[in-house]
Amino acid sequence: MTLRWLIAAALLFGYAFLMAPLILVLIASFAGGQSTYVVFPPTSFSFEWYFRLPSEYFRPAIISVVVAIVASAISSVLGIMAAFGIVRGRLPGRAMLKAYFNAPMQIPFVVTGIVFLQFYYLIYGTFGVRLVGNFWGLLGVHVFITLPYVIGTVGAVLERFEPSVEEAALTLGASPWSTFRRVTLPLIKPGVLAGSLYAFVVSFGDIPATMFVTSTNTTTLPVQLFHAIEFDYSPALLALCSLVVVLSMAMIFAVQWLLGFNFVLRGRGSG
Repeated sequence: MTLRWLIAAALLFGYAFLMAPLILVLIASFAGGQSTYVVFPPTSFSFEWYFRLPSEYFRPAIISVVVAIVASAISSVLGIMAAFGIVRGRLPGRAMLKAYFNAPMQIPFVVTGIVFLQFYYLIYGTFGVRLVGNFWGLLGVHVFITLPYVIGTVGAVLERFEPSVEEAALTLGASPWSTFRRVTLPLIKPGVLAGSLYAFVVSFGDIPATMFVTSTNTTTLPVQLFHAIEFDYSPALLALCSLVVVLSMAMIFAVQWLLGFNFVLRGRGSG
């Protein structure tokens, strides 16, 4: 009993430690007045800073959302194909291939950004195609860093998938494409959705890899916030950060509730 209480206390402390900065920023964003520094606890509560969000952050926010959506979509398609090749393929060295696809998760994103910067300069010097500061160059970096999350989640579902279900559909006369669309894809949907969500969150919040390949026309919201806090701090940034955190958490809980991520938990429990 004592051990259980110690474990519960350790978990509570860990969650409190992780959530404390977010809670501090959220509460401090409701501070009123004309102060130019963080006031905690606030002497007065107001939505003033939420109505004074700088307009220069709207374009980076749109760019971040668009890049995250497109990167997660591309990563989902490529990740599904790669996961099928790793789990169902008969290629030699599958373990090495799996480790290769997981490499972007092991490499620091700062290193990834530097490597892509040099790679894009090489492409420009060889073919004259400019990718630094370009939407497509930024998208390439985000697909690279988000692809492993889709491969991992879809691969985990495929490893528990029973191939006899597909064989039964094929035996009953369904074509391979119809079997994949009506049988396989619905059954691996939780892994696809989880991977897509991870890809979106990672892409939307990335700073280290993104800041090396952006320009004034392709700056994302996290990079803009990073530079703003470093050089031109404003209490309105607390309100903007709070909105991003709240909307991100709301999206995660909504996807869990509406799209059936609880199905994954029930599937694991029944297995």
